[in-house]
Formats: sequence, structure tokens, C-alpha cells
Amino acid sequence: MGKVIGRIHSLESFGSVDGPGVRFVVFLQGCRMRCKFCHNPESWSIDKGEPWTAEALFKKAYRYKNYWGKDGGITVCGGEPLLQVDFLIEFFGLAKEKNVHTVIDTAGNPFTREEPWISKFAELMKLTDLFLLDIKEIDSARHKSLTGHGNENILEMARYLSDHGKDMWIRHVLVPNLTDEKEGLKKLDRFLSTLKTVKRVEILPYHTMGVFKYDRLGIKYPLEGVPTPTEEEVRTAEKLLHIREGKEDKKTNM
Repeated sequence: MGKVIGRIHSLESFGSVDGPGVRFVVFLQGCRMRCKFCHNPESWSIDKGEPWTAEALFKKAYRYKNYWGKDGGITVCGGEPLLQVDFLIEFFGLAKEKNVHTVIDTAGNPFTREEPWISKFAELMKLTDLFLLDIKEIDSARHKSLTGHGNENILEMARYLSDHGKDMWIRHVLVPNLTDEKEGLKKLDRFLSTLKTVKRVEILPYHTMGVFKYDRLGIKYPLEGVPTPTEEEVRTAEKLLHIREGKEDKKTNM
């Protein structure tokens, strides 16, 4: 086992919304996307964060195993966790030695079929029980306006996971007048219907709880004045991303 160093943004001992059951949640540092609604701008820089070895981090997480029950385990999110794929392979390798349920929450931005990345991802996929894939926007041009990047490789990652039989939960952040366009949601629904392993679709209502972080960092908040979605707007989106066999809609907070 190597000694790959992971850059950690923060840890949460008792997470309840990032995968099934009670989970130890690791937020990795670093993200290339600049989502206009991001609530963790301090996690963008890959050079920051606290250095951890996989062994030390797993030892800390495993102390909480008695709280996980039969459904819980470890979730790694970000930032963007797939920017640290080598660290994830080592970390989840330790988890699977102890039969711990593993989840990755990702926006899919680093995904590529080019080597050596795709071979590493294939190895990581074998160690991961569930992917929470955030699809910010189905239209690539709108996705680029929203995040700074197109989404072709993100949709390709969804197809790759489906083709390899890997379970997914799909997440979509609902922002009024930005990601709630009815035709866009219908297009997303049609895309999801082509995937074989989507087990749940979640609407994450946009919130403004991270705005103070922009002020602290001296960054202008991109969505100044944008309201949070109403219950009716959330219900409309849930109907458009309707439940199909093998899929559940679950509303949660971002």
C-alpha cells in the first residue's frame, strides 16, 4: 500500500443526506468547475486543504462504524473527489477490506476515457458501491454558462457507469430561472430513461446558506437576488423527472 496524500477540505461524522444510512463524509479539496450556485467556494483550490494519508483517514472514519448500521458507511464528496483518484483507490481499498459500503458524490467533470485515467477509474469503480452523480444542466451550452465547462464527458460518465452495471443516484440542483426550465428537465428525464442503473433521482433545492463565504473570500456572489425555489416549483420539477420502475424521487437539501 502506497502513501498517497489526499487533500481534505473537511469531515462530517454523521452525514444523513449523502447516500444510504448514516455515513462518515469526507469532503476532498479542489474543483475545476465554478458553479454559480456553489456553496463551498473555499473548496475550489486543489493546493489547499489538510493533508491526510488514506490509512490515517480510514482509521479515523472506522471508529464510527457502530453508528452505520447495515445501510451506512463512507461517502467521499468535494470539491470534486475524482481529481484525487489515486487517493480514492487507496482509501476505498482499505474500506473494502473491512466490507464498508462506499459512495462517491461527484459532478463527473474529470471523467475521460483517455489513459491512464480511465484505467484508474475502472479500478476505483470496482471499489465503489454507489455513485451520486450531479447533473447540473442537461444542455451543454447552458452547462458551460452555469459552471464554466461543458457536460459531454459528464453524460458520457453516466453512460459508462450504466454500461458497467454500477448503481447511481442522480442529483439536480433546482435554481429558479436557471436550472428549472421545463424543456430542459424533460430532456434530462429522457436521458435518464436511457440509463439502466439509476436507482434514485433527487431534486436539491437551491439555497443561499453559503453566500457569506463569498463575502469572506472577497468574491462577488454570481446569483445575487436569486430566490430559493418554492414548494410548487420543486413539485413541478419532481413530476417532470418522474418516477419510473427502479427509480425513486427524493427531495432533499443541497
